[in-house]
Amino acid sequence: MNNFFKEFKEFITKGNIMDMAVGIVMGTAFVAIVTSLVEDIISPLLGLIVGVNFSDLKGSVGDVTFTYGNFIMAVINFLLIALVMFLLIKGLMKMQQARDKMTGKNRDEAPTTKVCEFCKTEIDIEATRCPNCTSQLGVFKEEV
Repeated sequence: MNNFFKEFKEFITKGNIMDMAVGIVMGTAFVAIVTSLVEDIISPLLGLIVGVNFSDLKGSVGDVTFTYGNFIMAVINFLLIALVMFLLIKGLMKMQQARDKMTGKNRDEAPTTKVCEFCKTEIDIEATRCPNCTSQLGVFKEEV
């Protein structure tokens, strides 16, 4: 039982678990902000433009009431969250590409190593003899 708690403690304190927890908390706060944006600002603005208060849109069948206005606002909420996430990720990717360009990453650089055709170990690109198996490289190549 003691080993179980030790493993659980290791699992919970791993970096990626903590990162995920922070992401979930931040995501929840972000959803609250976007929901407030939709309900408190966009919905009334749409109501002014269209002339309808979406929270008042309802339909009844017998004793059952369908509040489809709330559904419409939930769809708008989802689309706004998706749009903001798209723009955020797109911006982060541009920043990462700019950083990679500045640091010289992702350049199409010439390879600096090759594989020995005899022992299949990685060696310097300019080597004419393999330092591992001492085979002379490029001597026995067959011409087609």
